[in-house]
This record gives sequence, C-alpha cells and structure tokens, in this order.
Amino acid sequence: MDAPTPPLYIDCPEDVAVAARALAGGAVVAAAFANFYAIVTRPDAATVRRVNLAKGRPVHQVGSVTTAIGRIPGMFDWTRISPRLPVGRVRALMDSLYAAGPFGFRGPAAERLPEHLTQVDQGLRTTQVIAPGLTCPSNAFLARALAETGSDHLYITSANRSRHVTGAAEEPAHWKAGGVASDFAHLDDLVVLLHRDEAAARAAYPGYLATSVTLLSFHAPVGDLEEPPVLTVDRHGSLHLDDVRRAAAPLGLQVRLAGARGNGCGSGVRRALV
Repeated sequence: MDAPTPPLYIDCPEDVAVAARALAGGAVVAAAFANFYAIVTRPDAATVRRVNLAKGRPVHQVGSVTTAIGRIPGMFDWTRISPRLPVGRVRALMDSLYAAGPFGFRGPAAERLPEHLTQVDQGLRTTQVIAPGLTCPSNAFLARALAETGSDHLYITSANRSRHVTGAAEEPAHWKAGGVASDFAHLDDLVVLLHRDEAAARAAYPGYLATSVTLLSFHAPVGDLEEPPVLTVDRHGSLHLDDVRRAAAPLGLQVRLAGARGNGCGSGVRRALV
C-alpha cells in the first residue's frame, strides 16, 4: 500500500516549489488564494480547455489571467483606454484595491495575450486579471510558477464545479480544501496547495466574503461627458460595492453595478456565502 502523500502548504517555500514544478508540467493546482481556493494552471489553450471540461463548463469558455503583483499592469494595453479615463487614476485604484485584498480588473488586453484568455466587448479586446492581494502568501507561488513556465501570466478560475453541471443559479468557490478535492477527484494530476489554517485565512480578510472576487471593468467608462467617468462592477463578489466606491471616490471615479441605471447609486445584491 502506497504511503499517503504529505500535504503541501502555501507558506512553505519547498511545497510552493513542488506545486510550481507540477503546474509547469501540466498539473492542475488548487492553490490557497487570499481567503479561499482558486484553480491555477499553465495558460496554454489545451490546459484551459481541459480545466473547462473538468469543471463542466463549455470547452471554449474564455479564461481569466493571474500573475505576480508587479506584472499586473503589463496585462493591459493602456493605449486602448478611453481618453475620458486618466490612466494614472486607474493605476492608483488598482494599487489601492490590490493592497487591501483579492480583486479583479477587466480592461483592454495586451496584444500578446492569446484568444482563449480574452474576449471582445464593445469593440475592444479585453482580459480579466485576478490577483490575491499584496499580502497573500500565494504571491510567492505565482512568482515561482511563472519562473517555472517561462511565461508572464497564468490561467486562473474558481475552484468549483460549474453551475452548468450542478444546476445551481450560482456555484460558490470553495474556501475549504475538502470541497475542492471532492469536486475534482476525477483529475489524477490535481495538486492542492493548502492554507496552513483555513479559518485564519478567512479572518485575515474581514471585509471579504470567502468567494470569487469582485470584478471591476474599466475598458468602457459610462456616464455623461460632464460627469466623472463611471466604472462598472461586472461581478459583485467578495468585496462589497460600497468598499469599491470608497476606494474610487478620492480618485474622482464613480462605480456602479453592471446593468444598473443612473449614476451608480443602486447598491445591488451581494453574492451569498455558502
């Protein structure tokens, strides 16, 4: 009988190296990521499609990007940003929100990013960049995985089965490793890089739900030309809309939910924690 595989922990450099090498070799890594878990893999099309199938998603569903915190601005084509939207303000908002915790931005995609990690919206080719926040130990894993793959970006998705399979209106990401292992037991190359203490990881982000990140879009600001530009929350996830607004307001930016009318005064419904 084979001996049980010892657990791997996100705060152990040796374990991080093991997981990063496995990722570079094509494995699917479920990594501790801020206050929950995320699937992180190589960014090639074949791997992204394999994960889509493993999750029960449409095989060609477009993926999101993650990278080391210092590389995030390089995922976007800043020459394609609206002249109504000062680049410095958007960069400052990114710095503010990523310093606080896990978050996501969608904007004009850098030209080198492949088709399966971008989507066209309102005539612009865009990408979603998801990051765990400045203080999360998973940044060391992301940096090591980038070095092992020789890439400047990785593929990331929520660590759960798709609602297309479960039939639920929403399928929350897992914040406990047991749920991840159960959902992806059919993958023989799954590597789980654990939180040392899952309860402590949740407590480290008291203002965040333990679910997929809030996603703010800046590629197509809306509103009247005379008013401050309005950015759109495409997904109201772990960080409350009011907190996003508080970060944006000092920079002269407004924020509203996708589909909301007016000047962004609607509060919307926050995604439930299950």
